[in-house]
Amino acid sequence: MKKYLGYFFAGTAVYFGFAGLGYAETTVSAETQYIFNTLLFLMSGFLVMWMAAGFTMLESGLVTSKSVSAICAKNIGLYSIAGLMFWLVGYNLAYGIPEGGYIGSFTPWSDGSAVDTGYSDGSDWFFQMVFCATTMSIVSGTLAERIKIWPFFLFAAILTGIIYPIEMGWQWGGGWLSAAGFSDFAGSTLVHAAGGAAALAGAIVLGARTGRFSTSGGVKSMTPFAASSIPLATLGVFILWLGWFGFNGGSQLAAGTFDDVTSVATIYINTNLAAGGGVMTAAVISRLLGGKTDVVMMLNGAIAGLVAITAEPLTPSPLAAIFIGAIGGLVMYFSTKLLFKLKIDDVVGAIPAHLVAGVWGTLAVPLTNGDVSFGAQFLGTISIVVFVFVVSLIVFQTMKATIGLRISKEAERLGTDKAEVGVVAYGIRD
Repeated sequence: MKKYLGYFFAGTAVYFGFAGLGYAETTVSAETQYIFNTLLFLMSGFLVMWMAAGFTMLESGLVTSKSVSAICAKNIGLYSIAGLMFWLVGYNLAYGIPEGGYIGSFTPWSDGSAVDTGYSDGSDWFFQMVFCATTMSIVSGTLAERIKIWPFFLFAAILTGIIYPIEMGWQWGGGWLSAAGFSDFAGSTLVHAAGGAAALAGAIVLGARTGRFSTSGGVKSMTPFAASSIPLATLGVFILWLGWFGFNGGSQLAAGTFDDVTSVATIYINTNLAAGGGVMTAAVISRLLGGKTDVVMMLNGAIAGLVAITAEPLTPSPLAAIFIGAIGGLVMYFSTKLLFKLKIDDVVGAIPAHLVAGVWGTLAVPLTNGDVSFGAQFLGTISIVVFVFVVSLIVFQTMKATIGLRISKEAERLGTDKAEVGVVAYGIRD
């Protein structure tokens, strides 16, 4: 009998002990939330930083083999420039905006971390900086094989230090678009459409690669071949896909509560489903209309689906996420064909995948988020795209008229690897 009473009292004590623990600790402390939120920013940030490698591999695989080293130089250069410029002026241009205003201050970032802010200032700077670098990465692939490397670096400094921070602050810095009710959760327009708009401006000013289009408007194959390595391009897309979980998931901006971490998981699922929808739509449409299942279209379909869901990855149902990604893949395919007809040479297809799919994703937000209006989405999207396009066009035209923008025809024949960086990516050795 004593043995059974002992079991009873022991079990009762354990039960009430655990029950009391659960009752007493319903939320974590402010400092613990600060730690979890900071870790979310830092870990998501290094996933987004890894997207720089993804863009490098994707672009390296899609350019001709005589331009791969130049792509590598441009991408490691632009990432470095973005970090320097976003520290020097970019962060405070974006986050120093008066409420409902237009522009912040030209001052360097400084650390004022405190527990009551919810996360460390340094983790926020790092997370926002890699978004800035991503915007410039979009421009790189479009202008490949005919832009001089140092004018490209100069434009990178202007975009990452001034253009992007200003338009980013209009929404994420509490500026006028935020006050107008515009919503862009992780940057379908603020990052991707903006990068695509800058790329479009550069492509128009630069013109097409020599021999890319026939006199009748047809698309000609580049020599020796258009894509130097499809496996490398595919690896790049998988790296981007992985980084996108940090891109969208980290934009929840908090991981210190049940609701926040559950939302991050939902964002991961919707992000993945949208990418899959974009891939398979591109596969089907290229087969139906082109007769072949185009792997390059499938790769860009993944990116288009990811871009499209980025504006609102939390509120859609799984089926809605697939639909949003699928339409992203669809608009990417048809806008790629439109660029061919317009003789606008986008080497890697960044304009359709980022600009067009980004606009679609941003305008689609009210379909799943009832707190957002179509009017506010249209206002924000058109304002950002026009601003970035016009300012970028002016910068590119100014550089073209002064320091020069495009390499010579002879340099283009040799390839940017030899003409611009002096290192051949794929040298044949005995």
